[in-house]
Amino acid sequence: MIKKTFDRGRLGLIVGVCFVLGGYSFAVAEPEVKTERKPSDRLRPRAFQVLPLGAIKPEGWLKSQLRIQADGLSGRLDEFWPDVKDSAWIGGKAEGWERTPYWLDGFVPLAYELDDPKLKEKVHKYFDYILTHQHKDGWLGPVSDGKHPEYDAWPMFVMFKALVQYEEATKDPRVVPAMLKCSKRIGEVIAKKPLFEWGKFRSADLVVALDWLYEKTHDESLIELSAEILRQGFDWRGFYERFPYQTRVEKIFSMDSHGVNTAMGWKFAGVRYRFGGDDKDRDAIFRMLEVLDRTHGQANGLFSCDEHLAGLSPSQGSELCTVVEAMYSLETLASILGDPRLGDRLELLTYNALPATFKPDMSAHQYDQQVNQVICKVSHDRRFATNGPEANLFGLEPNFGCCTANMHQGWPKFSAHLWMKIPAGGLAAIAYAPCSVSAEIAGVPVNVQVRTDYPFRETIAIEVKASREARFPLMLRIPAWAEGAKVEIAGEPAKTANAGTFLTIDRVWKQTTQLSVHLPMRVRALDGYRKAVSIERGPLVYALRVGTFWKRLRLNPPFDDWEVFPTTPWNYALRIDRAHPEQSITFHERPIGDRPFSPEGAPITAIVAARSIPWWTLDKNAAADVPESPVRSDEPVVPLTLVPYGCTTLRVASFPTLDETPAPR
Repeated sequence: MIKKTFDRGRLGLIVGVCFVLGGYSFAVAEPEVKTERKPSDRLRPRAFQVLPLGAIKPEGWLKSQLRIQADGLSGRLDEFWPDVKDSAWIGGKAEGWERTPYWLDGFVPLAYELDDPKLKEKVHKYFDYILTHQHKDGWLGPVSDGKHPEYDAWPMFVMFKALVQYEEATKDPRVVPAMLKCSKRIGEVIAKKPLFEWGKFRSADLVVALDWLYEKTHDESLIELSAEILRQGFDWRGFYERFPYQTRVEKIFSMDSHGVNTAMGWKFAGVRYRFGGDDKDRDAIFRMLEVLDRTHGQANGLFSCDEHLAGLSPSQGSELCTVVEAMYSLETLASILGDPRLGDRLELLTYNALPATFKPDMSAHQYDQQVNQVICKVSHDRRFATNGPEANLFGLEPNFGCCTANMHQGWPKFSAHLWMKIPAGGLAAIAYAPCSVSAEIAGVPVNVQVRTDYPFRETIAIEVKASREARFPLMLRIPAWAEGAKVEIAGEPAKTANAGTFLTIDRVWKQTTQLSVHLPMRVRALDGYRKAVSIERGPLVYALRVGTFWKRLRLNPPFDDWEVFPTTPWNYALRIDRAHPEQSITFHERPIGDRPFSPEGAPITAIVAARSIPWWTLDKNAAADVPESPVRSDEPVVPLTLVPYGCTTLRVASFPTLDETPAPR
């Protein structure tokens, strides 16, 4: 057989076409043209697309909460805190590493969601300097601030996140070219010196920004850079498959037991899954959550980390940076994976752990919060694994200034991720809060208005306006706890809304359509450390509101540092039917005011019977370990008032329960 081949493709595959001529058989190849596989071909599609900053506007109590934040530390930090006011990022002499990028990462969405001219002017001041002072080699910001290694890529991870939001809000044409040039320089740097310390353990954060930049430019080198960053990064999935820290970490403190690293690491495998990882990467977040809940979990939806993993006791602390980074990881994963469980956990953190670690006016914050937090004072003898004597004070920078810089992203990024776009067209509700959403679906401008007092109430009103008739799906997250949820469209029942799923409403939307979502909030009694119980209803955890006396410790104009002391008893055991807690607790609604996340402004209270446990006292300036349930007490039965966890300063949220069986004679 005589063959003639034409190799026009990279693989040179031959498809033979045979014919007979003069007794000889000839096979002439049919050339197959193959294009070279591009790095982006490995990209898996997102479940949802994050809407650009400004597409979602906070309304109602959420807008008020952002206003409180802007009037507190977040909106004024640049006026007096040297590490932002005099940052080396804008030519000053103060810190030039992570703190200004951290602040901008939360301050940018805060300014533009509130559409506040004064705040936006501050944003422009910082980015004008940063973008006009890019180094010739592409590096943005200080090469070194004198305290950290030269060309440490880690601060660039955070600055890129801030730049993404700034470009979305302003369309500043300088941003994308500056990020491209800096990305090339980062690639050169890590080729000579691979990621180390913080950058190694937080690698996914940069990849998220590079993914956004790729969507803007379709520059294939960004995909190659992302793959290399993930290769150099710490493998969080693999680590949690052999997780060694089953109890409190003591004496040996490493990057893999660090709380903030862990929260950032939640997103690592999910991000890698999008960039060609295997199916185990897709599911890794749920393995991590299960392991952490079992070994270090806390009633507020987080895990203990003060500042390394610290076990199950509710008297241990959890760092504020960990709260906001865990939220951002969940928001990122919700876009990639589209799993409704991520929205459930996001709301649990946002509505409990986040507000509880701030003074109600957000003029002060804690480094560590505790689920059972009954005193906040300078404590040289303390429960915390590694943090110092001021870790649970309320102030400007208790313990360390990283949370002062990083805490700002919590509420604004939550607001920016409430809804996402379905790639094929449509919108999905990831979490619920009052807001308005503007998007273009299949060329049709669409506005969604969400009116609700959720999470304090069970009903959510959604109004969908399409500028002209259009068919597209609307996906509504039904929380796993919302058994019996009901959705009505224009007063008519929709199909069954199953708990723990997205309810998809695929229809032709005409002009204005009204939807009503009812999410029944049943009481749940959850088992915890030493058989203690925590009370949940809907996305809210309930806690004993302990009376407070705020003692000014020092002045930090314009804000101060505070110790907080209890003025009412806190050591109680609940009389509760664990199997049927609704028979033991009654709930009462109150008006929702300007500060719903405050002890005085709590929009809902719960009454439960309890007895005092006099021998449950302080240990190392914190509530001693919760007594193992059930406990006996001869103290009189009294009614306790519980409020949402996020409305408390001092509290108990992990309770012993009573043994009420008759004593033997």
